[in-house]
This record gives sequence, structure tokens and C-alpha cells, in this order.
Amino acid sequence: MASRAQPLGAIHWTGAVLAALVALAVLGPLGAVMLRASWPPTLGPADWAAIRFTLLQAALSALVSVTLAIPVARALARRDFAGRRVLVTLMGAPFLLPVIVAVLGLLAVFGRAGWANDLLAALGAARVDVYGLQGIVLAHVFLNLPLAVRLILQGWQAVPSERIRLATSLGFSTADMRRQFERPILRAVLPGAALLIFLICTTSFAVALILGGGPSSTTVELAIYQAFRFDFDLGRAALLGLVQVAICLGAGALAFGAIRGHEVGAGLDRPALPWPGDTRVARALDAAAILAATGFLLLPLAAVLLKGLPALTGLPPVVWEAALRSIILALASTALAVALALPIALLVTRLRRPGLVEGLAFLTIAVSPLVIGTGLFLLIRSVTNPIPLALPVTGMVNALVALPFLLRALVPAAMEAEATQGRLAEALGMRGLARLRHAILPRLRRPLGFGAGLAAAFSMGDLGVIALFSTPGQGTLPLEMYRLMGSYRTDDAQGAAVLLMALTLALFWAFDRGGRLDAVTR
Repeated sequence: MASRAQPLGAIHWTGAVLAALVALAVLGPLGAVMLRASWPPTLGPADWAAIRFTLLQAALSALVSVTLAIPVARALARRDFAGRRVLVTLMGAPFLLPVIVAVLGLLAVFGRAGWANDLLAALGAARVDVYGLQGIVLAHVFLNLPLAVRLILQGWQAVPSERIRLATSLGFSTADMRRQFERPILRAVLPGAALLIFLICTTSFAVALILGGGPSSTTVELAIYQAFRFDFDLGRAALLGLVQVAICLGAGALAFGAIRGHEVGAGLDRPALPWPGDTRVARALDAAAILAATGFLLLPLAAVLLKGLPALTGLPPVVWEAALRSIILALASTALAVALALPIALLVTRLRRPGLVEGLAFLTIAVSPLVIGTGLFLLIRSVTNPIPLALPVTGMVNALVALPFLLRALVPAAMEAEATQGRLAEALGMRGLARLRHAILPRLRRPLGFGAGLAAAFSMGDLGVIALFSTPGQGTLPLEMYRLMGSYRTDDAQGAAVLLMALTLALFWAFDRGGRLDAVTR
């Protein structure tokens, strides 16, 4: 693009400075962790057990998630029915909801006194223990199955309708469709999807905190928390943090290299057609896959609503105070994430090699938030007491976590805006803020609103850094909910879950809806 060859303006220099600050905000705490870690590194038997368990649960979670997602994605790609779009949207709800709410819903269905175990007991079967490895894998599948479905579904939907029409005219059977279409799609999509979910599961903290915790089911993230919070062994916490970074960098590098598109030929963007070789058995299997996935994903959320709504009005004041604290923290974190992402995205449009955004996204994903929090604690502790700064530190880390998602949404839209409106703006002599306001920002409203909604939802549900060094007066709503669960105040925890769910979805809707409103410039 011609616009990329132009010199950088003030906004783009601002993006360069912010990108450097983001790198420093990640690498600085990482450096503090490296300096604090014991050298030469010595890992005990419990540490090696945590590493093995982390890799095992992440591998199983990724394998089960993508395996179950294949028939669901195939069914959604091949079937058109009333409410399909709504169903696809609802299936993505676990990705937005706070992890602790999802885990509470799973306990209501699959826990010792859950619906599923009550049904097994009524049938004379033994109850299933949801804690330990099986519970962690179950929770990770619940949280990541929608993501796997969406990634695989994109591969199916990328097949042009013209190719389907040609296959129909050639009389392709079900076996032919699988050989010529489905298998190449799965070979292209599955490795990236599985590795991405593996990476997510290696840094999962709340799931292991609630459903694991025993000697045989402790992840590296949980071991860092225990060494930091209970033993205050900063050297061991730092060493485990480096181990976690190594795991994430390895998985992230594999995922980054494996996620690639699959060329299936060009088309004319016509509506999708039914696949040839369709049979009554195939239709029945597709319906069963959709119904099973819908029940698995929506029943836990329904259980939270049914059990939590009656307790909502009787919540103690500390929960409402934590809710207000979470809202303020989420808004501040979202504002910071947007302030970082927008100039960086505009900078990328002027670069010949937009590897900056990919490098920043990889860096902020590969380094665990818990590791960044540990490093920030070490840095702040050398200057002042870090406890009063728990909420600002949490907000900053939450912004860094949301940054890759904002950049992923903003960069393509910013490049398109520069390509379609940038040249016209230059011809009209528009520069600086006027050019940004009238030519670029109106085209970024939707991705900006969507990305801000994701950032707010992630911050509302965070139960990571805040759990490291917060005091009772600084607790956010997820942390207060966890404390209620730990003190066996189940009714209050269910009510807090409903409140957290409602606030999270409301914030996401408000930002996303705001981005969809028509821009009015005068």
C-alpha cells in the first residue's frame, strides 16, 4: 500500500512508544523472576509432578475438545435450521463467561450432589468424582469446545459453494466428500486448534484452583500460587514461573507455526449448499451431535441461574462491594487496553512488515499472567509495599491479557480503512487527528467495540493476579465468590455467580452494541 511508505506521524510514533512499553511491561517482570529464581535451578519431586500433570491435563483437554468438536462443526456446516445463528452465538457463551462461574455450573450438574450424579444414583450406578484430573479436563472441554467448534467450522465454511455444486454434479458419495474435502480441511485446521487449546489450558489457574489442588493434581500455575501465597517461597515461585514460561513459549511457538489457512479454491461467495452423499443416518447423527453439545454447554449455565437467582437478593454487602470494585477495575482495564491497542494497530498499517503485532500478541500470550504478577510483585516489593497496589497491578495485567484480542480485531480493520479511506484523506489534505477522526475511526467502531467488550469480560472474570497478594478489602467479585465457595456458603456463591454472569455479559453487550451504532460525524 502506498500509505505504508509515508513517514510516521505523531499517532504512529505514539504507537511505537506504547509497543515498547508493552514489551517492557512483560519482559521486565520476567527478568525480575529470572533474577529471583534459584541458580542452578533445582526442581523437587513435587515440581516435576506438577509439570507432568500440567502437560497431561492440557494434552487431554486439547485432544478431547477437538475430537468432540469435529462432529458438531460438521453438523453446523451441513445443516441449516431455524435458530442456527442463535445457537452458534449461545455456544460461544462459555468463552465470555468467567471461569469460576463455568466451574460452579459444572459442579451443579456433574458434582457430587449434581444433576448427573443424582441421575446415576437413581439408576443404581456409582457417583462420579468431578475433582482431580477428570474434573479439570471436563472443565477445560466445557470452556474450549466452543472455540474448537468455531475454528473447525471456519474450515468447513471456507469451501466455496461452487465446489460443492461440482461435487454434486459428479455424484460424490459420503466417502468421496470425506476424502476430497473433510480430511484436507481437518489436516489443516486441527493441529492449530489443538495446540491453541493446549496453550490455553497450560495457563489455566481458576480451574485447577477449584477442581484440583491435591498432590496428584497440581498444575505449575497452582504450584506458583501455593509457593507464593502459602509458603512465601519467592525463589521457588520464580523458578516455577520460568518453567511455566518455557512451557508456554514451546506451546505458543508450535501453535503459531501450525495455525494456517487451507486453500480450497476461490468462489463467488454464494450461499452454502447441502453436501452430496447425505443420508438419513447422517442427518440423525448431525442432530444428535448438535443436541448433545447444546445440552453439555447450556445445562451448567441453566443450573447456575436456577440455583442463584433465588439467592441474589440476599447477598451480603461484601459481595456488592466486590461487584462495584470489579466493574471499576474492568472499565479501567478496558480503557488501558484500548489506549494501547489503537495506536499500535494504526502503527502496523504503516509498517512494511506487520510482525510487530504478531510478536506482541505472542509475547503477552506466552508469558502467563501469574508470572507477570509475580514479577511485578518482586519489582514493587524492592521499592514499596505491593499490597495496596494489588488492584492497579491486576488492572494492568488484565489489559495486557486482552491486548492480543484487541489487536486481532483492530489491525485488519485499520488496514482496510487505510486502503479505502487513507488515500482519499490524503487527497483532501486531512492530517493528524482530523484524518483519524473522520476517515479512520468510523471504520474501527465495530471491532473496537467488540474488542473492548472482550477486554471488559476478561477483566470481570479474572481470578489470577488478584488472588496472589490481595487483602480482604481488595477482593474482586470472582475472588469473593471463591471465598464463599471455600467457606461452604453455597447459596451465596450461586447468587454471586448469577451477579457476575449478568455483569460480565452486560459489559460485553454495552461495548459491543456501542461499536455497532452508526457513527455520526459533523
